[in-house]
Amino acid sequence: MVSVYALGLLFVLGLAQANPALRENEPAYVSDIKGFNTRIVGGWEAALGQIPHQVSIRMVATVGSVNSCGGSIIHNNWVITAAHCLANRVSFVIRFGVVELIRPTYIIEENSSNGFIHPGYNININTVQRDDIALVKLSRSIPYGLNIQPIRMQSSAQKDVDYSDVVLTVSGFGLTNDIWNGGAASQVLLWTFNRGISNAECRRWFLSIHPQTVCAQYYNSTMQSACSGDSGGPLTMVDEDGKLTMIGIVSFGSTAGCSSLFPTAYVRPGYYQDWIYEVTGIDFDWTTYPKPEPEPVPQPEPEPEPEQEPEPETQPEPEPEESLYY
Repeated sequence: MVSVYALGLLFVLGLAQANPALRENEPAYVSDIKGFNTRIVGGWEAALGQIPHQVSIRMVATVGSVNSCGGSIIHNNWVITAAHCLANRVSFVIRFGVVELIRPTYIIEENSSNGFIHPGYNININTVQRDDIALVKLSRSIPYGLNIQPIRMQSSAQKDVDYSDVVLTVSGFGLTNDIWNGGAASQVLLWTFNRGISNAECRRWFLSIHPQTVCAQYYNSTMQSACSGDSGGPLTMVDEDGKLTMIGIVSFGSTAGCSSLFPTAYVRPGYYQDWIYEVTGIDFDWTTYPKPEPEPVPQPEPEPEPEQEPEPETQPEPEPEESLYY
């Protein structure tokens, strides 16, 4: 499973300035590129309860084809994923609390009327787009437990954070490697480390990089990446307050392959907090961790007031003696 989240990662014909033959003039979703992997590459198997926010989504298209994506629980009535995972689909089956696809803790089937694709995403254009984000409203609440938990999303205050060299985690059920390297779709949840890179660096590889994009590359081996089938899944990090936070949603990669040097691009949910509130009626835009109170500046001790010399005691005047008359 290439180190990227959930099945269905879209791969773009990448742009590398060092290699003009790989310009992003014909971008494509991974699921539309035949012969490409569909899962996290260079990953490890997740333990039950290790990634309780991860879901698997199987989508049925209008033409009858079936594809897979990832997603994340943000509320017991809502799942977040990529827009290209829901576009032109008639129904989707969502598995919760799953590390093995055949043994989900909970499973729900929803129709397309419960899918909400961002209005900035054009479902009639099969190409990489900026607003690749969508929500699924669940027809019934899912019960939380050890294996099913929501993930905190990046806040709007964090939407422009530079994650260069930050250690990130991506997970999913996508391909374990490129097809030509013997990769196959994973039946178990895999995860791997990635390293954040700046948007300026990412533009050296792809043209379709916007402020709403965050990019990540392999951590210490090129065999660490998201792959086809990981689209819509989460990119997470441990935030400064110690809490796990989803900072990206798997969106696209390069047709050069999952195990290539190319980074993977994700959508920053912090840019879409207002839209998410508009759709769900729930405010997920948490207050960014408070900064520590500055230590009080020590005040100089006041100089002691000089002791006043005691006033001399006044001697009482002698009372006059009584006069004696003779």
